[in-house]
Amino acid sequence: MCGINAPIPISDAHLDDLRRIILKTVNKDQVLILSNIPRVPTSITSVLRNISRRYNVPLSTLRRNAQILKSMNLITYGEASDFSGVELTELGRFITELTAGEEPSLLGTMVQTVSGLRPLGTVLKGLRQRVLRMVAEAGSGHLGASLSVIDILAVLYFVKMRHDPSNPEWAERDRLVLSKGHAAPALYAVLAEAGYFPQEELVSLRRLGGLLQGHPEIQIPGVDASTGSLGQGLSIAVGMALAAKMDEAPHKVYAIIGDGELDEGQIWEAALTAGHHGLDNLVAIVDRNQFQLTGRTEEVKAMEPVGEKWKSFGWEVVEADGNDPPSILDALDVCELTGGKPSAIIAHTTKGKGVSFMEGNKFSKSIPDASELARALAELA
Repeated sequence: MCGINAPIPISDAHLDDLRRIILKTVNKDQVLILSNIPRVPTSITSVLRNISRRYNVPLSTLRRNAQILKSMNLITYGEASDFSGVELTELGRFITELTAGEEPSLLGTMVQTVSGLRPLGTVLKGLRQRVLRMVAEAGSGHLGASLSVIDILAVLYFVKMRHDPSNPEWAERDRLVLSKGHAAPALYAVLAEAGYFPQEELVSLRRLGGLLQGHPEIQIPGVDASTGSLGQGLSIAVGMALAAKMDEAPHKVYAIIGDGELDEGQIWEAALTAGHHGLDNLVAIVDRNQFQLTGRTEEVKAMEPVGEKWKSFGWEVVEADGNDPPSILDALDVCELTGGKPSAIIAHTTKGKGVSFMEGNKFSKSIPDASELARALAELA
């Protein structure tokens, strides 16, 4: 016999009924707001601007719906004169969990490419196919490292970063430093898809005299830094971010670092400098695929706890699934809302992601033969 205060069990069928009732009360724009309330204190205006930019919803519409959510006691936030940040109430958290999955899927979001608007999920498959073909055609290249980082690059270039392929030298563009320069095939595929140079150039990867060599070089349209000597990319990014601060420029600087690259002492010198100067316009993204050329990172030189190390150098740290675009974007949004210190995203990825028999360190520098290439492309079809 149940006690007088015992909770009443709710069946899955009743939960579905409750979900349908709630979705008749809370509209899609309100679900968007609830599902995008960040974990760090920030103003309601900043949250709504991020949602407006990501999903192309008018800011005025979002403001009106935020006021409705507040009146329903689903969110709480202070006015400008009494800033306390926006957060979900207990009821708001319950509603958000119940309506999970109702917000638009980022993979279905239409993004601008050289061939027009296309769903991000379709773009990602095409990028992986191009990387496979590029490396197979060249007969050399770092396939596994490129496939692990491609989701991060795609979210940056097609969703997050401010840039203009028709004007690669635009002064107000966000900057990207691919410190793990051996993953250049992924960067080249993304830049071509964005429209920085013809896609026909991709087949000339690593050819003598060709535009696209084994590591990024600044003469390539869209490349902001020549990289490849591991450990140096974060220092370059710190210099860019510090210069932007001195010039009061609005752009962000993103640096993608390999987890094996963290063995380099220069990474930690640069991290200390960025923390000292409070470079909140800098985001370092660690491609944490658990492998480096000679084996597992923790066996070569144990790095865990990685996040705690960055925190001790004065950085905000966010964990993300680096092969899941919504998780990547959520982490980037948290970084954008962080003030007074640089941000590091520990992006947990799978080396060789997207092709089952290439995952892990099997294709770190191996080149797929004709049958392996056909099998891999078939998986991505």
